[in-house]
Amino acid sequence: MDFGRVITAMVTPFNDEMKLDLEKARKLAVYLIANGSDALVVGGTTGESPTLTKEEKLSLFELVKDVAQNKAKVIAGTGSYSTEESIKLTKEAEKIGLDGVMLVVPYYNRPTQKGLFEHFKAIATTTNLPVMLYNVPSRTGRNMEPETVSKLAQIPNIVALKEAAGDMDQVSALRGLLAPDFAIYSGDDSLTLPMMALGAKGVVSVASHIVGNQLKQMINAFTNGQINEALAIHLSLMPLFKALFIVTNPVPVKTALNMVGLDVGGVRLPLVAAGETEIKVLQDTLEKLNLHKRNN
Repeated sequence: MDFGRVITAMVTPFNDEMKLDLEKARKLAVYLIANGSDALVVGGTTGESPTLTKEEKLSLFELVKDVAQNKAKVIAGTGSYSTEESIKLTKEAEKIGLDGVMLVVPYYNRPTQKGLFEHFKAIATTTNLPVMLYNVPSRTGRNMEPETVSKLAQIPNIVALKEAAGDMDQVSALRGLLAPDFAIYSGDDSLTLPMMALGAKGVVSVASHIVGNQLKQMINAFTNGQINEALAIHLSLMPLFKALFIVTNPVPVKTALNMVGLDVGGVRLPLVAAGETEIKVLQDTLEKLNLHKRNN
């Protein structure tokens, strides 16, 4: 399964009552597919998965699958701290006909490396869908070590990894251990270019909500050997990469999307809206990059 190079971790739009807004989600998915996204992750961390109900996730899966058709792949965020619940949601995603699932390292319960292996193995062996693992120690409290990923990669349908540990030595170790066709994706926009230099395929991105086409240009330039051009794009986008993580994701990206005219609503508690300082940083950054009027 080729998920492409720019995968957007799609936010979940809400209405004024903080209910799931499927019409806004449809418009956003259409926009993202038309602006650089090869695939969309639905119901992941950026989609506020911890505060979505199972029914809301399934509604989103069905909607985005309908929008994507053959224009983009759709990956369901079905992983959680419960192996059993992850298996159930993965089976539902397969019934809907999605293109793959993303399974995050179980958060809060902090399993051992053996526990991680058994968790992911248990889920992957109950589905025919391609699986992307997701390592994000800052969110989960547990780093999945390269040796564990290497063992999991022996399971036929575990085909990719979203790596967000922020450790280039670990990326090097991963690339050295894994087969060339096992896809490593950056889980941090600011590390996409450095990780591609170490053999990554692309990015599971937050910034692609705003600059999907520019990210695609950067990646294409790098893969075509135009290193200086890729670096110039990377450096120009760095202020946005940083601004989009000034507070907990997805608060800044939802704020930025609303600023540029893509209405996605607010965030659900326990997340809260961006404060005045964060709003000013985002406004200034969008204006400097001439992004603030894009969709108005």
